[in-house]
Amino acid sequence: MLKDKVLSKLIAQEVERQQKTINLIPSENYVSKEILEILGSPLTNKYSEGYPGKRYYAGNKYYDQIEILTQQRLLKLFKLEKNWHVNVQPYSGSPANAEIYFALMDPGDTIMGMSLAVGGHLTHGHKVNFSGRIYKSIQYGVDSQTGLIDYDVVEKMAFEHHPRVIVSGHSAYPREVDFKRIGTIARKVGAFHVADISHIAGLVAAGLHQIPFEYADVVMTTTHKTLRGPRGAVIFCKEEYKERIDRAVFPGMQGGPHNNVIAAIAEMAFEDLTAGFKKYQKQIIKNAVALAKNLKLLNFKLMTDGTDNHLMLIDLKNIELDGQTAESLLEKSGITVNRNAILGDSSPFNPTGIRLGTPAVTTRGMKEKEMKKIAEWFRRVLIAKEDPEKIRKEVEDFCSNFPLP
Repeated sequence: MLKDKVLSKLIAQEVERQQKTINLIPSENYVSKEILEILGSPLTNKYSEGYPGKRYYAGNKYYDQIEILTQQRLLKLFKLEKNWHVNVQPYSGSPANAEIYFALMDPGDTIMGMSLAVGGHLTHGHKVNFSGRIYKSIQYGVDSQTGLIDYDVVEKMAFEHHPRVIVSGHSAYPREVDFKRIGTIARKVGAFHVADISHIAGLVAAGLHQIPFEYADVVMTTTHKTLRGPRGAVIFCKEEYKERIDRAVFPGMQGGPHNNVIAAIAEMAFEDLTAGFKKYQKQIIKNAVALAKNLKLLNFKLMTDGTDNHLMLIDLKNIELDGQTAESLLEKSGITVNRNAILGDSSPFNPTGIRLGTPAVTTRGMKEKEMKKIAEWFRRVLIAKEDPEKIRKEVEDFCSNFPLP
């Protein structure tokens, strides 16, 4: 029990909020009790600047073993026992991408990534982000009719601009990414291919999405989202880039690694190497497909007309709502989503879409029949305009059947 009563109350309220609400934000998930225990362990007390066998502080005998164990388990999880290296020290996804670019590019070099407006991430070259300010940024989009990546257009742009780095991967794209095609384009123009699989890493590890490693030079993923681990990130690279990546992480960008988080990533990999992990990933996709199907039956319009992975985007224009309003109404009803720009929006501050996904609800044990029920709540809140407080009571009762891990 915390002595700080104010903070203790706030933490208790947040835990209660998580238990009583349906979390459909595709970048969030719930970790195991074991991971929570490690995050709160005395490992947080130790400074470990450097790498195993070459630290700048004494007292790292056991932590060296923990970091090596984490690396070994991650390479095994993604079936990369040979010719690949993994750095497990990045604090999060954005710093990890910064470190990759720092290793592979000089300021002013050209980076090419997916536009934020159609599903990319800020760190893939958006103009307000470091990636669009330090480097010359070229952004590829999607076909205006289908909402899908047009790889012929990507190739044409690559030949026109000759980027140093081409980034594949996304933050809000509901279809499978063709890493092979992006890799082929990168080789043709002499660019590095960096695959950001933060959202789909669990699907990739389970063999349920095209594998990027054969076609990329560097692969980055966060460790939460579909991997169901702590908030952190790791960088995989071909062995030939090991020194460049490691030096970019430390001393290039970071000081001491967060030892408790890295140990929690080792536990995450241990859990993800069990037989139940692939079953969980399959259920994520089944739930996403079921939720998309039921939303469409209730007159919701989905970008690309559905999903291949764990997330989907609702275009709200046909029901005359904006993303901010829809997000707020759903939150009052006990359902958490996030507003999101979609194709045709002029500003991310006033989008006409919402993004939702199924990793967190799948962790709580929900399946296809629960997705049908959730879709019906969407209809009642956003189309029928029922009182959100009334829906919220129903949602709380529903959530009591699906406790947090």
